[in-house]
Amino acid sequence: MAGRPRGVDDSVILRAAAEVIGKVGPAGLTLAAVADEVGLVPGTLVQRFGSKRGLLVALARRSAHEAEAHHERPRQGRPSPLEALRALAEESMALMDTPERFANHLAFLCMDLIDPELHEYALSVHEAQRRAIVALLEEAVAEGELRAGTDTVALAGSVQALIAGTGLTWALDRQGTLPERLRRALTGLLSPHTPSKEMS
Repeated sequence: MAGRPRGVDDSVILRAAAEVIGKVGPAGLTLAAVADEVGLVPGTLVQRFGSKRGLLVALARRSAHEAEAHHERPRQGRPSPLEALRALAEESMALMDTPERFANHLAFLCMDLIDPELHEYALSVHEAQRRAIVALLEEAVAEGELRAGTDTVALAGSVQALIAGTGLTWALDRQGTLPERLRRALTGLLSPHTPSKEMS
């Protein structure tokens, strides 16, 4: 395996790092664990990323770039802006499909809040998500799924808070699945703004 250090793309390694974080958290992350996940030797990861911190920064940077690209076209072919919003909420929490994985990724977010370099990338992800949510809400107003005059910027802030809060509440009470909880919570938040029952 040491003979093919360039046989695995960095994107594959970074996805594997995210998987390992979900299993053991950032404190338990090692280059050896990530290397084992993708069939490389740890020395290959040292050559590419320099250290565990270098790997975490690369993961944060890639997440920021992917968020920008992913949220540029938030509809992604879906016929309904609000259906696309549901999908965006679910996809943003897709790596956190168990309370344990949620806790481990939350620990990574705590690192983002403390480390200035990581925080910069985390903020970029947050802002890209906000822009995508605003765009979908504006489309929903234009297409009649939300009432005319809806304050889409303020509502987008509530949607982001709902996504984060629903994840934490679900991880605590462990009732149902996270996608189910997100859909129900979005229905409750948006229903006062809908002229009919698009979110039902």
